[in-house]
Amino acid sequence: MSGLVLKLGPRERVLINGAVIENGDRRSRLSIVTPNANVLRLRDAIHPEEARTPVRRICYAAQLILTGDAEPGDARAQLLPRIEELSQILRDPDSRRLLTQATDSLLEEQFYQCLKALRALIPREDRLLAAKPL
Repeated sequence: MSGLVLKLGPRERVLINGAVIENGDRRSRLSIVTPNANVLRLRDAIHPEEARTPVRRICYAAQLILTGDAEPGDARAQLLPRIEELSQILRDPDSRRLLTQATDSLLEEQFYQCLKALRALIPREDRLLAAKPL
């Protein structure tokens, strides 16, 4: 069986196809076997007021697809140029790999994987923004 396996902590919430599901008092695993299900861990969600940096803004835009607040086609048209803009700034091999994964996932309508690749850029962006010029 393939698909997405979520490991949930006690009382952890997840959004699946627009429905908020809360885990019970014990750790558990959920197997999402429906292809192209929209899944978002609420602990990983970026709130609108947190989307203040380029990477966080693009993550938030990708997240809107998973929450059902953005049409995939419209969002894809907006996300692709923004990913390209990031690739002009983040030029190291690891960032390039993540941006390529995000682009490929977006084109394949694998929105969770796209968001996952983009979220991996947040620590790098935080370091760059915290660095003080000489």
